[in-house]
Amino acid sequence: MADGEPTAFGLHLPDYPWDAMAPYQEIASRHDDGVVNLSIGTPIDPTPQLIRSALASAADAHGYPTTHGTAALRESISAWFARRRGVPGLDPKDILPTVGSKELVAWLPLLLGLGEGDVVVRPSVAYPTYDIGAHLAGATPVAANSLADLPPDLRARVRLVWINSPGNPTGEVLGVDALRAIVADARSLGAVVASDECYGELGWGRWDPADGGEAVPSVLDPRVCGGTHDLLLAVYSLSKQSNLAGYRAAFTAGDPKIVANLVNTRKHAGMIVPYPVQEAMRVALGDDVHVAEQKDLYRRRRALLIPALEAAGFTISGSEAGLYLWASDGRPTWDTIGWLAGLGILAGPGTFYGDAGEGFIRVALTGSDERIEAAVARLDGARR
Repeated sequence: MADGEPTAFGLHLPDYPWDAMAPYQEIASRHDDGVVNLSIGTPIDPTPQLIRSALASAADAHGYPTTHGTAALRESISAWFARRRGVPGLDPKDILPTVGSKELVAWLPLLLGLGEGDVVVRPSVAYPTYDIGAHLAGATPVAANSLADLPPDLRARVRLVWINSPGNPTGEVLGVDALRAIVADARSLGAVVASDECYGELGWGRWDPADGGEAVPSVLDPRVCGGTHDLLLAVYSLSKQSNLAGYRAAFTAGDPKIVANLVNTRKHAGMIVPYPVQEAMRVALGDDVHVAEQKDLYRRRRALLIPALEAAGFTISGSEAGLYLWASDGRPTWDTIGWLAGLGILAGPGTFYGDAGEGFIRVALTGSDERIEAAVARLDGARR
């Protein structure tokens, strides 16, 4: 390095994809009635009062919180798994609260000790942070919906398999049989399966118990895992079901040895959920009423958007669960994004989720009732 030449510090990661939306934000902002932003899945409804009260009651948090989480929190998570996710008898010691689920997704490959030569598999259309986590560890991310699709040289190096069911952005759900097959294949390779299940309470139609359907299965469900959680982790966030995105409230659970190692590593690294947030999580997980009420809001918004999009020439694919509609109107993704921006509507480009997302957009249900109705009216007025 020449004298005086600046040192290039920092990780060389891909540009943050959402920055590419700036020109379309500008176009949409010109609409006389304002922007309808259905591009990002940020909850817009109030955090339930019982959760805010729990946070406030725990505000005198003068001591350091525990990395492993309080016993009361982990017991409430265990009870929630049994009551809502079909996972009975989960030992509270095999549970770990995390600072939101995104940080765990991004850091899990590194925390598992993965590095150069190791392969991290994620769905072909997926949340981009799965790839970022592999890059942070120096591992290789590979897009595949089945380990059987991989050539032998890659398959032999698989150390971590990400499942996302219900999926973001597609809203597809993996049933018990599909999950069981993935788990068996990964275990045959000695690979960890991490299942990102943060939309698990938001099933629709055949995946909606309130509509006569069945609950979305968890990777820790005995029907999936065969009664042992070896090499399995379930990842969950309260951001969506309880409007706690700003709290960074999430957790993981599963393989006793992996969770114990994660707890130890995170103690060294200072990755700790603040005590007031732990208390808010504990209370939130003990109350099913607010979850059902919030889901009803999304159910009504979904019922408005689907026919409006279809009447405007879109086909809805997947979208069996979660907060998004995975849609295509037969044109390239960015052409569709531009057309919607001209109506003052912002949607998420499918290309942000991998090459297989070309031609699709992701439409979020996370708009207020008024903004959803505005989007419906604009789509109705622009039928092609």
